[in-house]
Amino acid sequence: MSEAKLKPQVYKDPRPAEYFEAYHRRARRARGYGATYAFVRFLMTPLTLLFYRLRSIGMEHVPVEGPVVLACNHFSQLDHFFAGVRLRRYIQFMAKSQLFKPPLSFIFTHGGVFPVRRGYDDQEAFITAKTILGKDGLVLIYCEGGRSRTGELGEPKRGVGKVALDSGAPVVPVAIHGSAGARNWTRLRFPRVTVEYGEPMHFEAVSDSTREQQDEVAHAIFDQVKALYAGLDTQSA
Repeated sequence: MSEAKLKPQVYKDPRPAEYFEAYHRRARRARGYGATYAFVRFLMTPLTLLFYRLRSIGMEHVPVEGPVVLACNHFSQLDHFFAGVRLRRYIQFMAKSQLFKPPLSFIFTHGGVFPVRRGYDDQEAFITAKTILGKDGLVLIYCEGGRSRTGELGEPKRGVGKVALDSGAPVVPVAIHGSAGARNWTRLRFPRVTVEYGEPMHFEAVSDSTREQQDEVAHAIFDQVKALYAGLDTQSA
């Protein structure tokens, strides 16, 4: 994938933190999503199955109740749908704040998405994640903190480790394979996408975890994501 063909990424959102307070309030409700979630899933399920021939492996590893963190790699803005359309449970997604602009902001706030201001020490995003998990919710976090623009797996950020240690919730590593080519839909080329859910990982909750602890856990989680991805890569070769 050529980075020259992609728009430059804006890593810092110029809008103040107060701008996003309403999104966090809604996400922290008992049901931080509305009918929009079900409607979008209804639309996207046949599209992902028909065009991207989505295959999901290991869905039985995702607990059917209780708090869960899905920890995924990230190539495409469609990864939300690839990871979630086949699961019965509703997911609340952590996504970069730059995406929260009309009309997407309405869809996001009613569809279970909450913002994180990348490039800042955005504690509100982690409070929201912990609140959702404290209400037995399901939160999806991208381990790399953003999309890989090289077509290769990147390096994990400590955020996923912080969420795991703050909450003590089981973490399901998730490998999304094939979505790096999802942008080629404009050329009517649709790669096959496979999502594999690994066995849950468990970390004891730690109040006030250190950056080193968070980083260690983040790498342990992403090591499992990489192992799953390597297996899928071998199968597709």
